[in-house]
Amino acid sequence: MIATRRSPAQAGAKSQSNRIRLAGQRGMIALAVLPLAVFYLVWVGIPMIYTFIMSFYDWNPLSVTQTFVGAGNYLEALTRDPLFKRVLINTAYYTVVTVPIGLILALVVAVMVNSLPRFIGLFRAIYFLPVVTSVVATSIIWRWLYQSRFGLINQLIGMVLVDTLHLPINPSIPWLTSRTLAMPAVMAMSIWKGLGFTMVLFLAGLTSIPSVYYEAAKIDGAGVWQLFRHITIPLLQPTMIFVLATGIIGGMQVFAPMYVMTQGGPANMTKPFVYHLYEKAFTLYRFGYASSLAFILFAIIMFFVFLQFQVMKTRWEY
Repeated sequence: MIATRRSPAQAGAKSQSNRIRLAGQRGMIALAVLPLAVFYLVWVGIPMIYTFIMSFYDWNPLSVTQTFVGAGNYLEALTRDPLFKRVLINTAYYTVVTVPIGLILALVVAVMVNSLPRFIGLFRAIYFLPVVTSVVATSIIWRWLYQSRFGLINQLIGMVLVDTLHLPINPSIPWLTSRTLAMPAVMAMSIWKGLGFTMVLFLAGLTSIPSVYYEAAKIDGAGVWQLFRHITIPLLQPTMIFVLATGIIGGMQVFAPMYVMTQGGPANMTKPFVYHLYEKAFTLYRFGYASSLAFILFAIIMFFVFLQFQVMKTRWEY
């Protein structure tokens, strides 16, 4: 073969052409990203900055002048607000219970659905239906189910445990008006509603695990539990980290189920942090104080996001 040598002029022209092509590609990327960047700047960035400034004022929309209080709103929340500790405990309680239970149940259901020889798509759609249903509509339905006298749950308890098994219990259980049962009742609804979403994530993780690992383990005599413990669980760790992190963030921001089902009662036992923020802003019109509560919650969530990034620095290869 005869090698052809390019002249310096030809090499320079090709280099210039590559630079023009690269600049064009970067320009197209910038044009594609620009609308999204403007959207977030207008609807997220600027409101966050405005809210942060507002948190340093005694801001009431009905007042003509707004008084600068510095860190007074933050100090009031951390030291003088009688409900701050209560709503923080309620939110932590809700998150600590619903996230692990929801994760475990979703993983079990995903493994069962993934092992089916057919109709996986059908079951996936059935479990996902509550996710796409309005949380307000779902909460109203569950509030009817929990009704103490005529609710379906208490009717079933009466038929099975009282009429059939003759157990000496009161079937009129006050699910949503009991200080001890109200929060677990709301948690049960939330776990049921979010199960399908988490299950779909785990199904995606399960399908990405190479089947050769299971085949090799079966040749070595591994049973079902050993396959699950030593292959499925370790290789699903990235998905578990993501589900755990997003679940904690969502749990810290819960609002609608309590607002619809219990209105924060009884005795503020189901009032979460965002509900307290909502009341301060739109009931008492203390927008400055509510803004400080929002940024306290933002700091808590960012702490967990930071932990997520630290954990996800680990690399999984398979």
